Amino acid sequence: MNTIALIILAALLLDAGLKFAADWLNLKRLHSGLPEAFADWYDPGRYRRSQDYLRVNTRFGWVVTGVDLLLLLTFWFGGGFAWLDEWVRGFNLSTLTTGLLFIGFLVALKGLLNLPFDVYATFGIEARFGFNRTTWRTYLLDRCKAVLLGLAIGAPLLALVLLFFQHAGPHAWWLCWLIVVMVMLAVHYVAPTWIMPLFNRFEPLSSGELRDAITAYARRIDFALDNIFVMDGSKRSSKANAFFTGFGRHRRIVLFDTLISNHSVDELVAVLAHEMGHYKQRHVLKMMLVGIGQSGLMFYILSWFISYPGLFEAFHVQQVSVYAGLVFFGLLYTPLDAVLGLAMQYMSRRHEYAADRFAVQTAPQGRSLATALKKMSVDHLSNLDPHPLYVFLNYSHPPVMQRVEALKR
Repeated sequence: MNTIALIILAALLLDAGLKFAADWLNLKRLHSGLPEAFADWYDPGRYRRSQDYLRVNTRFGWVVTGVDLLLLLTFWFGGGFAWLDEWVRGFNLSTLTTGLLFIGFLVALKGLLNLPFDVYATFGIEARFGFNRTTWRTYLLDRCKAVLLGLAIGAPLLALVLLFFQHAGPHAWWLCWLIVVMVMLAVHYVAPTWIMPLFNRFEPLSSGELRDAITAYARRIDFALDNIFVMDGSKRSSKANAFFTGFGRHRRIVLFDTLISNHSVDELVAVLAHEMGHYKQRHVLKMMLVGIGQSGLMFYILSWFISYPGLFEAFHVQQVSVYAGLVFFGLLYTPLDAVLGLAMQYMSRRHEYAADRFAVQTAPQGRSLATALKKMSVDHLSNLDPHPLYVFLNYSHPPVMQRVEALKR
């Protein structure tokens, strides 16, 4: 085992160990006393149920993480990568086709291995706690559509990346970066009108008190708003949400039908004020620019390692290839990617506080946002008091208790 193999192995074990420690501390932090701020929202029985929901999901997460790590290490040290490389080469296809077959096999294998866990999470845990509304037909159609989308978008993009690194020499990394950024922007632009409707139905919000209130608020903050849509979120889950998506004339404000059914007009306007706050304060643009910079850094580092013999030696593969180098680098890049991900989550949490503040300062009944957050937390059986380490590692939004306290201030 060479140095690179040791680094990757240590990173994988450290990551798993750190997540387990955070989960354990999170469970130890559970207490029977209901926080005072939620005394009027949770009855003791439902509060205990929220803690059971956390315990079940945490322990299930341990099983998934453990099995994933065990299978990866077994495949790695059992010579699986070397066997797969020899197998795909045995078809005597072009280098590009061989690379697509190699990576496609690994993606399909991981998808198939994760499928039973996903099924159990949906039809076992989520159903047990009253959230799941997905039928088997919807579930299977979703998976088929996702596979087809992955082939339609991911396969051509992967082919271009492989071609650039095979033939573009020192220019390959920035050419790959450029094409990936173009695809990212294109997907963001067309997703609201072309991709998302493949999975859900979007209908314009009908005329009435809610639409009038949203339109009046948008006009007040000079927010150009043409499209307010209701999404049939209840098709899959009883959980509620709202989001902002798209650019230009494809821009949309989307409300889940479950959100509308459980909240007052003032609460809904406050929730949308939060979403509009993200746009007005350019949070979406900032996060996108950071993501673009992160992908550029990844491709630049990739250009140094993709053909490095030691990387292939670490996985017992004798012949250097761009496609295998791409996969192996993904594992080597894991520690840096994790650090950058933590920075992105910290930035996201700050943006959430800023958007909350914007809603309170600009919406007619901005303080109704706190009520809406409490309602959603109860409806979702959210953990009200997570451990700080767990928040640091996993949360893109601040815990609800901290958001409510910040809203009071």
